Amino acid sequence: MFRPAREPQRKRHVRTSFHVVGEGILADPGDDRPARPLAPSTVADLRTFRFSRLGPQAKEDHLLDKAARAELARAMTQAGRPQPDSNNPAVPAGFTYLGQFVDHDLTLDATSAQLEDDITVRQLLQGRSPALDLDSLYGLGPDHRFDRRYYEDDGIRLRTGITQGLPGSDAITGLPLNGFDLPRTGAGSLKSERRRPLIPDPRNDENLIVAQIHCAFIRFHNRFAGELADKGVSSAVLFESAREAVVKHYQWMLRHDFLPRIVDEAILDEVFAKGRRYFEPTPREQDRPTMPVEFSVAAYRLGHSMIRGAYNWNRIFDNGAGTLAQLFRFTGTSGILSPPPADPADPEAGEFERLPTNWIADFRRLFDFRTAGRDDLGVPDAQFNIAKRIDTLLVNPLAELPLGSFGGRGQPPADAIELNLAFRNLTRANMMRLATGQQMARHLDVKPLLASDFDDRDGALLSDGLRRRLVDHCPLWFYVLREAEVNGGGRLTGVGGRIVAEVFHRAIEGSRHSIVRDPFWRPFLSPVEDRRSKGVFEMTDLLLYAFEGSADLLNPLGT
Repeated sequence: MFRPAREPQRKRHVRTSFHVVGEGILADPGDDRPARPLAPSTVADLRTFRFSRLGPQAKEDHLLDKAARAELARAMTQAGRPQPDSNNPAVPAGFTYLGQFVDHDLTLDATSAQLEDDITVRQLLQGRSPALDLDSLYGLGPDHRFDRRYYEDDGIRLRTGITQGLPGSDAITGLPLNGFDLPRTGAGSLKSERRRPLIPDPRNDENLIVAQIHCAFIRFHNRFAGELADKGVSSAVLFESAREAVVKHYQWMLRHDFLPRIVDEAILDEVFAKGRRYFEPTPREQDRPTMPVEFSVAAYRLGHSMIRGAYNWNRIFDNGAGTLAQLFRFTGTSGILSPPPADPADPEAGEFERLPTNWIADFRRLFDFRTAGRDDLGVPDAQFNIAKRIDTLLVNPLAELPLGSFGGRGQPPADAIELNLAFRNLTRANMMRLATGQQMARHLDVKPLLASDFDDRDGALLSDGLRRRLVDHCPLWFYVLREAEVNGGGRLTGVGGRIVAEVFHRAIEGSRHSIVRDPFWRPFLSPVEDRRSKGVFEMTDLLLYAFEGSADLLNPLGT
């Protein structure tokens, strides 16, 4: 029997162990060696998130040593380097962080909050499997005694949060506004406890854009649930009816709007029309999906390349004033929700315990509503944010992450390179003995990159010795980014495209509600009649529905 834990466990963005089905539990050994598998017990087997391996393991002598990883990481994040125009006008910047929201949905352990004795085996397997079912929004549902706290008293609507007005500021930013912050616990003797987001996955409060997207999904669910209640739908089925519609619209949007922006459409069309060739191609009905480490540790980390160093956030923080550091600071998981001079490395610093009203997102700057026929919601090009192109360049702020973004506070690590996101990605892959890009190309029967494709594109930053190593044994994460750079026009193709397309297909298929298993389902919630009649539902449609098509809600601070 599983005994209740006294305190909810804080979910960390950085995983220190992986349970790989068929291998065992791979835990960080604390040095520079690959992890050695440990045999799990029956309980550990149930209680750990299940990963799998899509391809072979790399040989140890094919892995980059620490010095080589540090050189490559510095090259990917170096300030002042000669850079080509790395913007991607086809991808509004909001999709970068929608991708992170999706990652948390795929990798949430929905049963880890407490080891309760009323968690069934079925809930364990469902709650720990990578399905695109919005469990980061719903948790285990309103009937579960611990997750009940995420819901309003009716057990149907999700809780919303209230921002904190700024005394002495203008007529809008001086007010607390309901629905524009995540719900927060508001209780406890420590500020960090009171700031904690009251949502199933605290990782969605790691940076402000993801947090604001989570707020939008809360609105999306609440509006549709309210409409069902107004139509007299029985309370006995109302919540599950609302959840099914929300999840299927979300999956449709991912398949038809998000994925085509980041993955070669020819690969997507083949996988979704003909099925998967490599990843769990013929699962039994009772089999829960697993998560390939090649996806989690490499291919889906494409979003790190799309991040900008600064954003035109709203009318107050315009012209790049919404820096990446600020977007970490004004959260409850990575930051302290408070402006300088408070030290964000001190979780008890600062005076604010809710999001300041002046940091509410202007969604018109993150997604292009003109494509949905709402020219009135467009902004000047100088204010609109677009993503960086998927390539092997990362913005320099990612060379020095805030400690809270990977579960740490207080003293930084002894070696500053450990704060570098690229180095952390490359090191995690080493720990897992992740297949190299060349190994995966052979395994997936994909045309490999040429030796010339590894010529330095970043201003002669790599040594000749490292470049020769990459030609033969390239870390998978760097490899899929380079594929997108040289062959994909800024979208994943080849190895990266195949892995991401097949994992998304399986994650939708394995969800409790699934547009793959219900191929005749069509979206019906687009607020634009012409799009609704054609079965179009994109992220802009989701936001228009959630915010009632109102400029005052999509941008409450005004212009």
